[in-house]
Amino acid sequence: MTTTTPDTLGGRTVLVTGGASGIGRACVHAFAEAGATVHLVDVDSHAAGAVADETGAHAHTADLTDPAAVDTLPSDVDILVNNAGIQHVAPIPEFPPDVFDTVQRLMVTAPFLLMRRHLPGMYARGWGRVVNISSVHGLRASPHKAAYVAAKHGLEGLSKVAALEGAPHGVTSNCVDPGYVRTPLVEGQIADQARTRGIAEADVVDEVFLARTAVKRLIEPAEVAAVVVWLCGEHAAYLTGASIPVDGGWTAA
Repeated sequence: MTTTTPDTLGGRTVLVTGGASGIGRACVHAFAEAGATVHLVDVDSHAAGAVADETGAHAHTADLTDPAAVDTLPSDVDILVNNAGIQHVAPIPEFPPDVFDTVQRLMVTAPFLLMRRHLPGMYARGWGRVVNISSVHGLRASPHKAAYVAAKHGLEGLSKVAALEGAPHGVTSNCVDPGYVRTPLVEGQIADQARTRGIAEADVVDEVFLARTAVKRLIEPAEVAAVVVWLCGEHAAYLTGASIPVDGGWTAA
């Protein structure tokens, strides 16, 4: 699927975290099609290399739950896409504290450190885009997702602060808030959701994932990537501090 006119981002450099699968992989493809130089970061070196081979992107292996990993990545980019994320499903009394902490380090602390690393260069050039892959769970809550919901709400707040600070420098910061996307992360939740809710795995998509969604299907990663790339065009220079729901009408209900 072609997500944008070729070469609309020629001369721009982009860094995509969690770029080896799901939304991140779709973003790497979309930015490459738009003519940008793309760096992708993932903890899975084999998968990252495969995506780099597909797209001509530059692959970097890093575990972003380790703050020191940020300093091993390219330091000069025009566009930062904070996408890396994980999920764990359990009621709060059963939620492992170490897992809660890991989710916050990956999905809040790492984006903060990456912004801290890259914003000065964007400011110096007078142009930049920060796109944070949040979630409908950055705007709404669901049971059994304490760490994920807390992290996405934190990312939403961080994005808004970056928008206010970046505006005088020509830098925008926005969140993209998808509903349930057809990714390995979502597919991996089916068994956990069935267990915690006491329903059959076959019923999870309809009864949990799509229960509050008007458009009764999962979103495809390329649909999310198209919004991400659109936010990076010159036409979006006045759009900042926003949370854009790509949720099939979930938050409208």
